[in-house]
Amino acid sequence: MVPLSILDLVRVTEETDARGALDNARDLARHAEDWGYRRLWVAEHHNIPGIASAATSIVIAHVAAGSRSIRVGAGGIMLPNHSPLVIAEQFGTLELLFPGRIDLGLGRAPGTDQLTLRALRHTPAAADNFPQDVVDLQALLAPPRPGQAIVAIPGAGAEVPLWILGSSHFGAMLAAELGLPYAFASHFAPAMLMQALELYRTRFKPSKQLDRPYAMVGVNIIAAPDDDEARRLATTQQMSFTDIFRGTRGVGRPPIDDIEAYWTPAEKAKVMQMLARSIVGSPDTIRAGLEALIAETGADELIIVSDVYDHRLRLRSFELIADVARGMSGIPAAT
Repeated sequence: MVPLSILDLVRVTEETDARGALDNARDLARHAEDWGYRRLWVAEHHNIPGIASAATSIVIAHVAAGSRSIRVGAGGIMLPNHSPLVIAEQFGTLELLFPGRIDLGLGRAPGTDQLTLRALRHTPAAADNFPQDVVDLQALLAPPRPGQAIVAIPGAGAEVPLWILGSSHFGAMLAAELGLPYAFASHFAPAMLMQALELYRTRFKPSKQLDRPYAMVGVNIIAAPDDDEARRLATTQQMSFTDIFRGTRGVGRPPIDDIEAYWTPAEKAKVMQMLARSIVGSPDTIRAGLEALIAETGADELIIVSDVYDHRLRLRSFELIADVARGMSGIPAAT
């Protein structure tokens, strides 16, 4: 069985404020390392009421401080929003505080709307500099060269592992060119998954960080004791995606009995296209879905979103998924 990791959305809900969401992320990491998950990532989003991870490096510190061994990182930092020097300093500091446990995934999208992008004091054109920004960041995290005028302190020599995130061909080609691991966002943009993986693997050039391609695939998985309960829990995420199309993003809402009464047929078609790679159901259903996804993609690692409203039931979902994975590896489930 390939390694499993977690992408935590740090969800603010009708019953959980931002502080509660941050503490839930920390609690999830503590459990996840006991269940065998390799890493937990949080992502940079701005001006979205239901996501509390805008100050991503601070959230990473909070989560890492509450856990012992699981890798914690950004999935990702939206690099066009920042100077590479500032990110090198932030993640160099994190690496000093939590040595050997920090990952830095990098995205090209703004992680917000255009109005908020202007409030961040960047323009859409900043994304055009993304490849050079990644190279500059690599240099700032490398050991300083003699006579180097600008040095990230902390940061220089930290060599925090970099990842390229993507949902299209662009990220795949950049990751391949730079010899970096690649994470594809098929948990919300699955359309180009197979083409992007093929591009990445065929064009990959070995680097100091990585000698062969390493692809991580994002997937929504919601597990419950039976399929019916899992499908009901999944309505929270389905409503959230519907609201994206309506332009009415809000906090997470509890699951409902009849999702068909919530969305229109057109909205349903759009949402189900975005969630086409989701695996929702009982442990047997999850096992079948994981086997099919791994066989199809050849993924080196899966990073899982389990967007369940109730924190206790979300923990249960991740524990059930881990139990299924242990069974696929021939390791007895935890008791």
